[in-house]
Amino acid sequence: MKDLDFERHAVVVRRGKGQKDRATLLPATLVEPLRAHLDGVRRQHERDLRAGVGRVVLPEALDRKYPNAAAEWRWQFVFPAARICTNPAYGPPSRFHPHECVVQKAVTAAVRAAGLAKRASCHSLRSVSA
Repeated sequence: MKDLDFERHAVVVRRGKGQKDRATLLPATLVEPLRAHLDGVRRQHERDLRAGVGRVVLPEALDRKYPNAAAEWRWQFVFPAARICTNPAYGPPSRFHPHECVVQKAVTAAVRAAGLAKRASCHSLRSVSA
């Protein structure tokens, strides 16, 4: 959440190619749909907190430095997974980001629904220009 800047129309992509952080543009046409999406995500986060599972795994040693940050709204995923992860290797039950195969399947379904004759995948989106 904290990597969205609606005022500057920017998104920070963390640990991208080369493990570097980068800022990219947030198109003005996506601001309102994204805000509406985040309203639903926030309600889900509040339900998760009431159920005792509204925490995320923080990067590096931030969980020790800021013990309550994992439950704060600003640290939550913009696109959280549909299910709670209960793998003890990742700490207490929590909601992570969707697995990459979920995104791949969604892109494949969108390509089919659009009736595109050419093959397209998530990788195709890397070279899309406005």
